[in-house]
Amino acid sequence: MILYSTKNTQLKASLEEAVFRSLPADNGLYMPEHIPSISPAFLANIEQRSFNEIAFEVSKTLLSDDIPEADILRIVERAFDFDAPVVPIEDKTYCLELFHGPSMAFKDFGARFMASLMSYFLVRSQQEIRILVATSGDTGGAVAQGFHNVPGINVTILYPSGKVSDIQEKQLTTLGGNVTALEVDGTFDDCQALVKQAFLDDELNKKYNLASANSINISRLIPQSFYYFRAYAQVKQLGLPVVFSVPSGNFGNLSAGLLAYRMGLPVAHFIATTNRNNVVPNYLSNGNYAPVPSVETISNAMDVGNPSNFVRMTRFFGDEWAKVKQDISGFWFNDDQTKAAMREVYDRTGYLMCPHTAVAYLGLKEYTNLTQKEVAGVFLSTAHYAKFLNVVEEALGTGDVEIPTRLSDLLSKEKVATPMTKQFADFKAYLLG
Repeated sequence: MILYSTKNTQLKASLEEAVFRSLPADNGLYMPEHIPSISPAFLANIEQRSFNEIAFEVSKTLLSDDIPEADILRIVERAFDFDAPVVPIEDKTYCLELFHGPSMAFKDFGARFMASLMSYFLVRSQQEIRILVATSGDTGGAVAQGFHNVPGINVTILYPSGKVSDIQEKQLTTLGGNVTALEVDGTFDDCQALVKQAFLDDELNKKYNLASANSINISRLIPQSFYYFRAYAQVKQLGLPVVFSVPSGNFGNLSAGLLAYRMGLPVAHFIATTNRNNVVPNYLSNGNYAPVPSVETISNAMDVGNPSNFVRMTRFFGDEWAKVKQDISGFWFNDDQTKAAMREVYDRTGYLMCPHTAVAYLGLKEYTNLTQKEVAGVFLSTAHYAKFLNVVEEALGTGDVEIPTRLSDLLSKEKVATPMTKQFADFKAYLLG
């Protein structure tokens, strides 16, 4: 796989270079120069395949020029011991549950595959690396779990102080070992800016082999495409056009769906659904992309005012707004609407949703109400509801929400995090020290 920079198509890298470098030198993003098609014969029988069989086929299609098939299979088997089930909620409305991994969030798919892929390359090259990752919630826990005690890798996680849930914070501050957490006095955008600047700093890059585990890294994006194929496999028998509603913050998740689409997955339409951080829905409406400072909401993992993967999303369509709008609709919802949806769906069906999942549900309902099309509607559940316990209990008006043991056990553990300002000089001094 040859990748190019979104800022300069002549600036290219191999898969291994892109995985460890994360960002091109010009601060663009890596994109595949060529997107191969998935086998039509495989799609014809995809409903008979397990998640890991699907992951292997997609990985093989994308990566076989770089990695032997036997090693690809080992990478997949090491990364995934959990599924992505589709659960019926209403007539022709399905929830793709992406919270069955160790941190109970969709980021487990990307983090564990990335850790497995990096470990493969590191064993081969005998290198050591330092991972820098910014998180608005779920990325940190998934990366912490996925990379914990992986030989040759040290992880530094930056998260915005007071802007992640208690359980999310405990997931990324209690592991120790090769995982360090920095509590930044700022927003997610500030955390992300620190990480990006570090990758462009000559002094830091001379001292460390730096890499990122955010969705800016292409090895996070590739495995997130797997569960779109898996979801299609589970609703294929309906014989209806498949529509995905994606709760969106940094837009890595939607970009992964577009990668699957460009590989040949039969998707009728995508819905980019956000909270009040609605830069992309506004762009889809009027063609004007105008980043703004993020605002705080109850769906905190989506509080992103300048999504990094926006350029990837549009690049799949040649950066032409008219083409983007043909395949993607955008909607946004406020906190009151989100809580009302959580309560209404629970009262009517008994199904519990986290606030991000509820936003995706609302987007799907808005799309189907507007178009009146008969579709198999799949909305993505990006995290287990218990990770946002206070919000869920407030929305439902009850304090009796069940918490899985693997999450409740975290609450008694001691948080270990280093306070950090949003000034790059302070962050750099910490890393050099």
